[in-house]
Amino acid sequence: MKNNKLKEVALVFLKMGAFAFGGPAAHIAMMEDEIVSKRKWMDRQYFLDLMGATNLIPGPNSTEMTMHCGHERAGTLGLFVAGICFVFPAVIITGFLAWLYGEYGSLPEVEPFVQGIKPIVIALIASAVYKLGKKALKSWELGILGILTVIVSMLGINEIFALLGTGILGMIYFKLTSNETQNNSEKDSKKRSFSPLILLSATTSTITKVSTLKVFLTFLKVGAILYGSGYVLFAYLDAELVTTGLLERQELIDAIAIGQFTPGPVLSTATFIGYQLNGFWGAAAASVGIFLPSFLFVLLLNPLIPKMRKSTVLRYFLDTVNIAAVAIMVVVLFEISKETLLDWRSILIAAIGFLFIFKFKKINVMLVILTGALMGYLLQFI
Repeated sequence: MKNNKLKEVALVFLKMGAFAFGGPAAHIAMMEDEIVSKRKWMDRQYFLDLMGATNLIPGPNSTEMTMHCGHERAGTLGLFVAGICFVFPAVIITGFLAWLYGEYGSLPEVEPFVQGIKPIVIALIASAVYKLGKKALKSWELGILGILTVIVSMLGINEIFALLGTGILGMIYFKLTSNETQNNSEKDSKKRSFSPLILLSATTSTITKVSTLKVFLTFLKVGAILYGSGYVLFAYLDAELVTTGLLERQELIDAIAIGQFTPGPVLSTATFIGYQLNGFWGAAAASVGIFLPSFLFVLLLNPLIPKMRKSTVLRYFLDTVNIAAVAIMVVVLFEISKETLLDWRSILIAAIGFLFIFKFKKINVMLVILTGALMGYLLQFI
């Protein structure tokens, strides 16, 4: 039975990793559809709790969510199987592209397909916002806090500060307005304090030789302290590698391009950069280093989430962080829409995506993504 569950976890997240385009918000949307709506591995409230808590720790949020989902289905082994299977397709594809880049100095032309996938991603995120928002919006006070999160995020406040600030504000408000007895929860909160986990960097010395070990340590450090979206990765690597002369800025820009059109977590671009630094073993070291901290963080965090829900004070915090996380997805949806819906082609593909996802709910999301990619390619000839 255990082996069957592990096999199921592996197949689900291998498939998802191969089709997970569009960044963390889109990945979360695909997960919600596959894990909650179709397979019912957990209810929507627990999925929200996982999503809210995961936003508060370093690392790629969507990848860490796969680990939580795998743990829910098949225990600790499921956590590792889910995470590895989700990143595996991206790492393999990125590694192959890195080899092509090293051999020929250029990347394949896939822009038309990407232009078809992006509008579909908008429909996917909108679907997740609608379903998760309905569950997270438990009171008018939470609605106001969600709107506040949208406003501060649109003003440029870092998403981690927005989540933490809203969570603390909500926790204080609901604690003050609650008439429930808090004696037991106060005792629990002393035992179960919760804060974002930060692993201190192992080294701060200047890299003088790009050995496999040094590549591993560099990406391990970045993976352990990387907050926010995966795109922050490039700012870290610019400081770590470009300014020290170990990587050309053009190579970093090309790595960003890789992240735009490959499926899975954008952090798989570490594979591309690792290959440029030290070939195959550099790619392997960078891939392991960037994702390893996430496995450790999730392993530590996962048992705390049910305990947080049992504590009254921490439940207030979690409920507020949940609505704030949905609000962040609303901001992402707005930004992607503004950048993507620029002509009739993208608007047409988005409209078809909304029709498939909201009207014909039994259609597989992977098929909708492939349809968008094909339309993107065909419509360029019109």
